[in-house]
Amino acid sequence: MVLSALPGVADPPQLLPAREQMAFTLGFHIILVPFGVAFTFMMLICQYRALRRHDPQALLLAQRWSKVAAVLFAVGAVSGTVLTFEMGLLWPGLMGPYGSAFGFPFAIEGLFFFLEAIFMAIYIYGWKRLPPWPHFFTGVVVTLAGIGGTAAVIAVNSWMNQPAGIVMRNGRVAEVIPSRVFFNGAFWWEMVHMLLAAYIVAGFLVAGVYAVDLLRGRRDHYHRLGFLVPFTVAAIAMPLQFIVGDTIARQVYDREPAKFAAIELVPTTGDHVPETLGGLYIDGKVRYGIPLPDIASFLAGFRSSAVIKGLDAIPAAVRPTEAVVNVVHLAFDVMVGSATLLLLLSLWFGWLWWRRREVPTNRWFLRGSTVAGLLALLSLESGWVVTEVGRQPWTVVGLLLTRDAVATQGNLWLLFATVLAIYACVGAGALFVLRAMRRRWSEEGTDAVAVPYGPGSAPAPTGRAPGADDV
Repeated sequence: MVLSALPGVADPPQLLPAREQMAFTLGFHIILVPFGVAFTFMMLICQYRALRRHDPQALLLAQRWSKVAAVLFAVGAVSGTVLTFEMGLLWPGLMGPYGSAFGFPFAIEGLFFFLEAIFMAIYIYGWKRLPPWPHFFTGVVVTLAGIGGTAAVIAVNSWMNQPAGIVMRNGRVAEVIPSRVFFNGAFWWEMVHMLLAAYIVAGFLVAGVYAVDLLRGRRDHYHRLGFLVPFTVAAIAMPLQFIVGDTIARQVYDREPAKFAAIELVPTTGDHVPETLGGLYIDGKVRYGIPLPDIASFLAGFRSSAVIKGLDAIPAAVRPTEAVVNVVHLAFDVMVGSATLLLLLSLWFGWLWWRRREVPTNRWFLRGSTVAGLLALLSLESGWVVTEVGRQPWTVVGLLLTRDAVATQGNLWLLFATVLAIYACVGAGALFVLRAMRRRWSEEGTDAVAVPYGPGSAPAPTGRAPGADDV
């Protein structure tokens, strides 16, 4: 993302390509995170239902979803490895002085990654070789390891927003308190926010696939269940996300005033600050926006007289540029706007389910469900833009400016082009494999379950044929 230089300070020429590459690789990798954290949980819901209710269609869903999860895990391993190398290659000014601090969460993340990889392999291998419940619990480990790895990465990011747990002497880290680094002031809220976002994105994306099938008339138990499980998970998470997001906004108001001023487009410190929908920050003034009187102050302090620090309260040397302010504000509007649409869709789903206790057949609802996954992705990406760009010009708030963290040697544009080529190949390969799997499953149909538990054992008994009430 192109960001203007700080006033009176010449940015290193490597800063722009380093930012562009980091933005691209993070934006790519963050799409895969929900599938490691939340998609495997939905897979386990189907497997649990299959074991408890002897539902062969649920078992078939769990088996197929596990293969999708394995493919996406492999892609995430590649993109995550590239990100690891980027931290050292692009940002030596961060890794050198402060690596001893946030290296601890990264080490924890590495342990969880290996645990997740090992048990993912056991889970996939165990479909035809393990008894039912031991096999199920290997999947539980996969999900928990994914959550643990995500928590470790969030610990690093939240530490950069609100650094803690270090003692500085003569400008260097002299002492590290690992527990305070990990569980810093921003950790818990960012962690819960990201977890809910993962369940929302994975839920709506997966449900959208089956919403297309339902629109095409495939209303059998397999497709209804394939829609209902992920959509229900996402719909439950949506109102919780709004509560958490509102709390985080007040945390930002208290502890990151520059970011909050950018989010709300507040040029000067004052009370009775309006909430500005849309608009741009140009030449120190807010233009083209739609002001909602007093709302920003009320949301910040539960009273219209709450004082919000404006951009004028930030020292000029570290004040966000107009480009940064506009990007953060518009990204926040996109995040909240898309999330609001998803909340309304979730409430619609709840109302339709309450009336009939079955998968909704309303075609407009299903049409909305087909695009809900894209809206969820848009909200996720916009939220990360708010978090990362909103921290600028800091890499570690109050300690390290981004221009001082970047590498000052080498052709980073060439490195960026190489990374683009790698990601293009990996992404195209993943899409090819997933499309091939979907075509094969469409040809196989949903009648038979070819996943017996244990060597030579028969498929689980089907019992009576599931009907609408079973969904």
